[in-house]
Amino acid sequence: MTSDPIVKTLNAQTQGRYLVRLPNTAGPYPLLVGFHGYGETADSHLRQLERIPGTAAWLLAAVQALHWFYDRTHQHVVASWMTKLCRERAIADNLRYVKQVVTEIRDHHNTSDRLVYAGFSQGASMAYRAASGAGHSSNGLIALGGDIPPELREAETLNLPPTLVGRGVSDEWFTQERHDADVALLASNGVTVEPFVFGGGHEWTDEFRAAAGGLLRSCL
Repeated sequence: MTSDPIVKTLNAQTQGRYLVRLPNTAGPYPLLVGFHGYGETADSHLRQLERIPGTAAWLLAAVQALHWFYDRTHQHVVASWMTKLCRERAIADNLRYVKQVVTEIRDHHNTSDRLVYAGFSQGASMAYRAASGAGHSSNGLIALGGDIPPELREAETLNLPPTLVGRGVSDEWFTQERHDADVALLASNGVTVEPFVFGGGHEWTDEFRAAAGGLLRSCL
């Protein structure tokens, strides 16, 4: 009778990809770093960031998740931040990746000390992680349609910047119960939190973009 297989893991290098959009004005620029949702791309996320009021004056960076795959049409390459398999190692990999992206941007561009993280859906959890543990002090956090990840929920304390928590009223994934639980957890940890429920579903809307623009203004 054969024994059960031994599971081994190792570190493997892969390529990361991110997009940068420079303002048309002179620096130093505040920096907005965004994370897309499951099955999306940095390209589509950057277009959403560009539609937030006031971001013409910000240096925008959209980070593509490390795990790439074809969508259902097999025509477009999309990405995911992680699965439940080897989740803890994936979290550590992602945090190192985000730290490297922000460091490289600051090394190559005239940025100020203002940094805000933003994320949609699965990317919202990444935004929470980045603000908490990617090694760069941040001034704001925009989370749309995604919740605080379990490892931060279970932490003794949450050290996060002022946070906008957005939810579409008809969003069946990021439910009102999840939204309210996140808002309560943030408030109990002394985080300045703005809950924002808007007409819509699991999506960006102009109403939410206006609220995000307000948070960005408060960070300057």
